[in-house]
Amino acid sequence: MARIWVTNGTPTMPGLLNPLAAACDSGYVPDEARILSNPGVADSVADASEMFETIIGAHGGDATVSKHSLETETDFREIIEFYQSAIEAARENGDTIAVDVTPGRKFMSAISFQAGFRFDADHVFYFYRKSGAYYGDLYAEIPRTATELIDFTEVM
Repeated sequence: MARIWVTNGTPTMPGLLNPLAAACDSGYVPDEARILSNPGVADSVADASEMFETIIGAHGGDATVSKHSLETETDFREIIEFYQSAIEAARENGDTIAVDVTPGRKFMSAISFQAGFRFDADHVFYFYRKSGAYYGDLYAEIPRTATELIDFTEVM
């Protein structure tokens, strides 16, 4: 049984890396990570892919990291398909899947949040930074009391 992490790209590295680092710190170390990319975030997604492997490795994991690229960021059908196919495949294989709704544009977060619940993801994570004082900082630099990894499947 594998642990899967799905998320979407954003131009800021902390937006991509902090939720994963917090999840790993909390015991959810993925075996596979999938990042949804688009032309506006392709460079940060490429850089984050390498860092995903480092973060997961530091927590004793060895993940395969892949990206799925959209031609345009507003291809809503393809965004939905990205999440739906990942969640449904995980369910069929008996894997555990976490959807990270933290990074990206509001519509990306809204779609991933809805998909997580509609298609029955095991976790729908949001990395909450309690203070604007740490904007742009990486997880390792932020006091634990200033962050919270929220799993909406436990809240709702």
